[in-house]
Amino acid sequence: MTNSINLTPPTTAIVLGAGSWGTTLAALLAMRGLKVQFWGRDEALMSEIQSTRHNQRYLPALTLPENLIATHRLDALQPADLLVFVVPSKAMRHTAGLVKQAGILRGNEILLTCTKGIELDTSQPMSEVIGGVLPGHALAALSGPNHAEEIAQRMPAAAVVASAQGEVALQLQSCFTLPSFRCYTSDDVLGVEWAGALKNVYAIAAGITRGLQLGDNAIAALLTRGLAEMVRLGVSVGGRPETFYGLSGVGDLMATCYSEHSRNNRVGKLLGQGQSLAEIIASTRMVAEGVPNTESLWHCAQKHQVRMPILDEIYQVLYHDKAPKDALRELLGRNPRPEVG
Repeated sequence: MTNSINLTPPTTAIVLGAGSWGTTLAALLAMRGLKVQFWGRDEALMSEIQSTRHNQRYLPALTLPENLIATHRLDALQPADLLVFVVPSKAMRHTAGLVKQAGILRGNEILLTCTKGIELDTSQPMSEVIGGVLPGHALAALSGPNHAEEIAQRMPAAAVVASAQGEVALQLQSCFTLPSFRCYTSDDVLGVEWAGALKNVYAIAAGITRGLQLGDNAIAALLTRGLAEMVRLGVSVGGRPETFYGLSGVGDLMATCYSEHSRNNRVGKLLGQGQSLAEIIASTRMVAEGVPNTESLWHCAQKHQVRMPILDEIYQVLYHDKAPKDALRELLGRNPRPEVG
């Protein structure tokens, strides 16, 4: 049970995580008129953001509004109506614990995750991780085909915000509706979160296909069959099929499988071109969630006995050094079967 919910849309927010997506969301909320506190763990970066109004490391072109305060100190944060978690999935449980220790929660906050991932040890999506550490709060998840680089330039985009409590979804819809950003609502939190995590795997696969120079037909076939796998596993863990055909599923899948902005696609492309995963990870500050997600999702698929041939091969490439060309050969060499079923 959560505490009573204030039906008035949030007027204050804390955004946790100073990467490109966290920076963009902090800016959106400030543009919408909320008073925003923006937290990141890097003291030098947050000091620079506060003084220059720019995140030069991750999103230099975006100017942050004046009604946003940046800090690296959790103990300096004041209570807010909305807490937005935009840290990497591997850091989510630890970050929620830090928030708990900081004593900034009053009990009636909305806790929103904007991170697309499944925890390896527990197979929990991020809202469940947060809710386990910080019980008694309204929980929600925001997902969709949202590249920070484009949204920061106020290019048109849409997202879906999901909560089991309809009032919470409507409150957040109001917060994230701007002239260039359209927000829809859903009550299928599981479906929205699992769709967002699953598509990362197929973005890596699409990147590998591009790195191997196999053409658009191959990527389109991969995307279509990947969606079938997403639905199979997502429904087995409690998501609704129709959610996977919406913004957090096929919408995000299309964006990340074809976009030059996709970190996961870039990882796959470099793998297809012959670089090792260790070399790729060492070459960037940004987190490609598809790498840890592949391991988490592969174990989930094994547990639920769900047939996931593409996921199987990407797992072998990432975690057992299988050559991408060999993985492709395995996929194409499988016994023919009906498209549906």
